[in-house]
Amino acid sequence: MPDLNDSAGDKKKKLWETTAPPKRPGLTKKHDTFLNQLNLTGKQFHFSFWYILIGLLLVAYFKSLMVNTPIETIDFSAFKKKVRSGEIKRVEMGEKFYVGLSYTSGDLDSAVKKSVTAGADLQKRLSYRTVPVADPSFVPLLDSMKIEYYARQPTDNRVLEFILTWIIPFGIMLLIWRFIFNRMGKMGTGVMSFAQNKAQLVAEGDIKTTFADVAGADEAKQELVEVVDFLKNPEKYTAIGGKVPKGVLLVGPPGTGKTLLARAVAGEAQVPFFRISGADFVEMFVGVGAARVRDLFHQGREKAPCIIFIDELDAIGKSRSPMAMGNDEREQTLNQLLVEMDGFDSRTGVILLAATNRPEVLDPALLRPGRFDRQVVVDRPDLPGRLAILTIHSKNVLLDESVDLGTVARATAGFAGADLANIVNEAALLAVRAGRKKVARIDFDEAIEKIIAGLQKRSKLINPHEREIVAYHETGHALTAAFTGSADPVQKISIIPRGIAALGYTMQTPTEDRYLMTSDELLGKIDVLLGGRAAEQLIFGMISTGASNDIDKASDIARRMITDYGMSPKFANVTLRSRPAPVFMGDNGGMSGAREYSETTQQYIDEQVAAIVSERYRRVLDLLAGKKEILATIAKYLLKNETIDRKDFLRMAGINAAHAAAAPEEVLPPADST
Repeated sequence: MPDLNDSAGDKKKKLWETTAPPKRPGLTKKHDTFLNQLNLTGKQFHFSFWYILIGLLLVAYFKSLMVNTPIETIDFSAFKKKVRSGEIKRVEMGEKFYVGLSYTSGDLDSAVKKSVTAGADLQKRLSYRTVPVADPSFVPLLDSMKIEYYARQPTDNRVLEFILTWIIPFGIMLLIWRFIFNRMGKMGTGVMSFAQNKAQLVAEGDIKTTFADVAGADEAKQELVEVVDFLKNPEKYTAIGGKVPKGVLLVGPPGTGKTLLARAVAGEAQVPFFRISGADFVEMFVGVGAARVRDLFHQGREKAPCIIFIDELDAIGKSRSPMAMGNDEREQTLNQLLVEMDGFDSRTGVILLAATNRPEVLDPALLRPGRFDRQVVVDRPDLPGRLAILTIHSKNVLLDESVDLGTVARATAGFAGADLANIVNEAALLAVRAGRKKVARIDFDEAIEKIIAGLQKRSKLINPHEREIVAYHETGHALTAAFTGSADPVQKISIIPRGIAALGYTMQTPTEDRYLMTSDELLGKIDVLLGGRAAEQLIFGMISTGASNDIDKASDIARRMITDYGMSPKFANVTLRSRPAPVFMGDNGGMSGAREYSETTQQYIDEQVAAIVSERYRRVLDLLAGKKEILATIAKYLLKNETIDRKDFLRMAGINAAHAAAAPEEVLPPADST
């Protein structure tokens, strides 16, 4: 295996300098450090509406400084009366106003000679202002009263007035416009920015995730180790003529760690990491997605060596339809992605990682070698993988001595990595809620039940008769499982309501991870599912709606045995499927496609499903009829205590310890719920 800790030093950049396209000048880490010291890359400035209000007040203030505003404005006739009375001793004649002062120039000179303060006090005396009127007798009146008068030369600053009157108001209006459009979705930042990609660039060294943080996917990690080693030591591969895969596609169910693996690759390689979702390429405007693809790969070449990660690739990579008409934005985006992936040289150090949980819908041209050369399946972890994942997520959690992570790992068959992380977190929260200082095993048990079956609803009121039906129903499931050789052992029975509609549940424990099932095991599952309704009919002589989920699952298993698995007498080894089911996303969402068989065959399928279910139901009725006393005993215990653990159930069912030892004591997802 390549050494991931080998520091290539100058060798790491040697190949890029000779093969990679020239880079544009940009900021390095040293520049970043310098800018941080200058606080130029600190907190971003945010515009506020209060700044606009303050600006308007400042404009009004400076405008007021340009005009010498008197204390009192009076009529022209009143102004003449004050001249005649001697209250006004000096008149300043301006273009717009006459200003009457209560002191003469001699008075002002004398006051200033005494002190500057005295001169200022004199100027603060009451003055009067009036609008000039074309009165020929006004100047003679001033002469007759020996009033000093003079004309004031205009001193307005036209440039400053123009700036304050026109430039600043329009500037403030522009700021208001930009502020409003920024609030409406950043529309004011530039209409021409639609074509820019929305990828988030994570700088080299900022990603702390490594392969040590990934567990349960050893084979997938090994496939990606070569990608990391190529980015760190490219000459090792080019010397022998090898090429790194241009693209690596991570496929698997949701929550298995595909995005985590991509981050680990970037963290180990210590190169820039572009992260973007497939949905970010799709816009209302045709051509925008294609432009964003071009821009993304252009930036990738400039930052080479780097990793481009596209999450949820199926958003843009779906197979192109031959019936498409007109300009399809998604197809244009896919076409541009195909061109870019086929056009860039692997020696430039741009590696494309993508993740999807729907590989069956991807376009074949996207999956061919030369684009995505390598497909890595990230499946749900097995038992050792679940144990490793639980160990990683619980390393910072205080665990009680009663907690055995190996037991929890065996109890979570079929769980993905995200599910296991959620279980650890829920267990910690439940421990805090209960006032414990450490997480105990009971917290993990409750966390598993909470995630699978839902939250307990002890406050939900159920009338006594319905509660009795639920008790016999769940006991019927458990007894059928206990006496069916191929069924998983029973772990727990409860009549405490959980989730939305579950009035009770029976939990079973797989003894190991299973990947194949025989026809007898499938029929055993049908028996366990029908055990609840059979118990109701046996005890009460009637059936209820509580078995709706059970008969739905039983019918589905029987139908799949005929249509998918070729287990019918007439169509043995023949598939009669209508629509291929998604690989990692469960069923097809209830959608039915065109059948590839006749109506007669469909009638046969329906009859066979009904025959299988009816036959297994009669068998379960006979089984429970022979265990009627045990059924009543366990049901009464349930009505009194609400739950039964594995040990008490085996004791009351009369099953010996040797049989009980066949399954470890741990909590597993419920096989069924009422």
